[in-house]
Amino acid sequence: MIKQNIYIIDYEDLFNIFDEIKNNLSFQIFNYGNLDQFIESLNLDERKLDNSLIITKKINKSKYEKELTDNKSLFYLDDLPIELSEIIAKINVQLIKKKYNYQSQINLTKYTINLNSRTIYKDKKKLKLTEKEIDIILFLNGNLRPQSIEKLQNEVWGYSSNLETHTVETHVYRLRRKIKETFD
Repeated sequence: MIKQNIYIIDYEDLFNIFDEIKNNLSFQIFNYGNLDQFIESLNLDERKLDNSLIITKKINKSKYEKELTDNKSLFYLDDLPIELSEIIAKINVQLIKKKYNYQSQINLTKYTINLNSRTIYKDKKKLKLTEKEIDIILFLNGNLRPQSIEKLQNEVWGYSSNLETHTVETHVYRLRRKIKETFD
């Protein structure tokens, strides 16, 4: 599952409310006192905003749009008072839009994967993939070193004692064959 984050900047009261109910939220929350702290942490942690939202007050709009290149991640919350359930609903709608767009194009070296259509592209060629094949590719792409069959079993299949290693080997073999036949 793709993790979504909410970065709350210069809005400590809102963060405190979300922090109290964080176990009931479908996203992770982070608090920053000001834009400079956020940019510093963004540079240090290299967090990506593709699938995240930044919540702040509208009075900071010009400063934020000047400093941040991804203005689509900005979410201004000034229409107060507003019910908490309405705030969460608005955030969830924005996160759904971000997630759909994020999943539309994931770049892997020469290839592009569209998780929404379960397709991998290279140049003008495309190949349909199964959900498990996409899980394998994303898992392997997320690791710098080659992974063992046992690691794939645990991480992709959720390890089952009755799962034979041939299942993993067969999936990887078929995936390699499909990619080679389509993209050479």
